[in-house]
Amino acid sequence: MVREVVELLADRALVLDLTLGAGGHAEALLAAGVARVIGLDRDPDAIALASARLARFGDRFEARSGRFTDVPVADRTDGVLYDLGVSSMQLDRPERGFSYRADGPLDMRMDPSEATSALDLVNGTAEEELADVLFRYGEERRSRRVAAAIVRARSREPIATTDQLARIVASALGARRGGPHPARRTFQALRIAVNRELEELAVSLPRAVDLLAPGGRVVVISYHSLEDRIAKRFLLERGDLEILTKKPRTPSNAERSRNPRARAAKLRAAERRAA
Repeated sequence: MVREVVELLADRALVLDLTLGAGGHAEALLAAGVARVIGLDRDPDAIALASARLARFGDRFEARSGRFTDVPVADRTDGVLYDLGVSSMQLDRPERGFSYRADGPLDMRMDPSEATSALDLVNGTAEEELADVLFRYGEERRSRRVAAAIVRARSREPIATTDQLARIVASALGARRGGPHPARRTFQALRIAVNRELEELAVSLPRAVDLLAPGGRVVVISYHSLEDRIAKRFLLERGDLEILTKKPRTPSNAERSRNPRARAAKLRAAERRAA
């Protein structure tokens, strides 16, 4: 949803891109006339890739390493952008362990220096707690069946790879012909738990909006109901914001065809009122 982001944040003096990724949004904003972009990401590979990609913009772009909650200190900013969830760059690298579609180590850490990985959660979490994680973060209705299957499997040998885990979940739930992979919700839940994504977002949003100057805008792109619920509630309850998207914007048919991973995206935006 690059076009929509540019429409909402073009001609700003400073935009904080708190989910820098490969730098696609930052690049489009700088090219559209935003004077300066500060990009934040916890993934060192993203920082390196975006820094190289946007080097031509010189000191108009700055990349910083950190989480959502490490909102860069600034007196005032004119725009804040969140493009939530896992990036294609992470999904497409099996060694990062995010995807059930390719075999790799069971990791899922956006910041590889973090102590806890998906391997730790899968092999070290009590069955009842694991079921709660799958239900809360993955909205997996059969979370107890999945958790029980995982515990049985790990009692025989550690679950160390994405392929192992995907096969265990598929065996427990059964494959759906033509439908999504049965392990999709389990992988989503583990990724969110490992990276504390929802907790980070809930803390980061008010910190970021506090930095907005009057007329400054916050844009949030989410990819599942849990993220969207947090963003929607915050934007509605914050008294100094004017909602710009009465209903969330969604990708065009052309973008959905070009980039199927964007099909679930929802964009919400608001503008800070004058004091």
